[in-house]
Amino acid sequence: MLLQQRLTEIQKRITSMKSKSASQKSIYSALIANLLIAITKFVAGGLSSSAAMISEGIHSLVDTVNQLLLLFGLKQSRKPADALRPFGYGKELYFWSFIVSILIFGLGGGLSIYQGVTHIIHPDELRDPTWNYVVLGISVIFEGTSLYIAFKEFNESRGDDKFWAAIIKSKNPASFLVLFEDGGAVLGLFIVAICLFIGHQFNLPFLDGLASLLVGLLLVVISIILARESRSLLMGEGIALPTQQKIIRLAEKDPTVIHARHILSTYQSPEEVVLMLIVSFKADLNTDDINDAIIRIRGDIKKAFPFVSFIIIQPEA
Repeated sequence: MLLQQRLTEIQKRITSMKSKSASQKSIYSALIANLLIAITKFVAGGLSSSAAMISEGIHSLVDTVNQLLLLFGLKQSRKPADALRPFGYGKELYFWSFIVSILIFGLGGGLSIYQGVTHIIHPDELRDPTWNYVVLGISVIFEGTSLYIAFKEFNESRGDDKFWAAIIKSKNPASFLVLFEDGGAVLGLFIVAICLFIGHQFNLPFLDGLASLLVGLLLVVISIILARESRSLLMGEGIALPTQQKIIRLAEKDPTVIHARHILSTYQSPEEVVLMLIVSFKADLNTDDINDAIIRIRGDIKKAFPFVSFIIIQPEA
């Protein structure tokens, strides 16, 4: 029994390490790509006086800052528990993920929309777009590579779940944040390229501003989705109802239990859940019998659900 529990703990740690490594791999790839792309976009936007390219540069710069904040959040979330934070610092990751979604909304979306509206009202004279096309092509390669890595890692972690269901079920915002950022970046590049081409072909300079506006609106939509998911985790999202029902059935299998109910739970980090379970025991049990039953039930729950790190079982009065 002890050997089996030990093997379960080892497997849990290996899975956790793989998950963290995968998250960091996608974040680092996105960080390098966005930093290089931001520089080239600003240079091209300055040479061609393109609002859309400047907006894309802002987009990539914000994404670069976001990757740094996610890495900082991951580092902070791994700090060991102490007297001030007895359940650990896992929610640091949720906090910084929420900050990232706000930055996408304010800096990425807000500034791009402002640039777009300004250049629609006062469009600049069209210049040679050659460098813009070169930068857009390079950006698609870098962003596409980063998106492929992020999607591959997320696809492996979601298992048999459908894409959107996996997003909702995921308790690791770092995985889907990078995925949405890279997806939005690639889509934004195609929007800019199409507007840039049509604008120069038909001499419509306002399309440059329209591209910036569309990219800004795209970022606002992405930020709202990310903020919603991060906020739910930050506010204390608990385990899913099917998992609660399984835990209740597991506890009620013990011969000393009449019924189990009133599950309270919250995710402290993607791999750690705090769980409290109110259990009604048979009336003829003494204190030792109840203590033994609590130890037994706690062990069964941990064996079935290794991510439940802290289990409090309260006998019902």
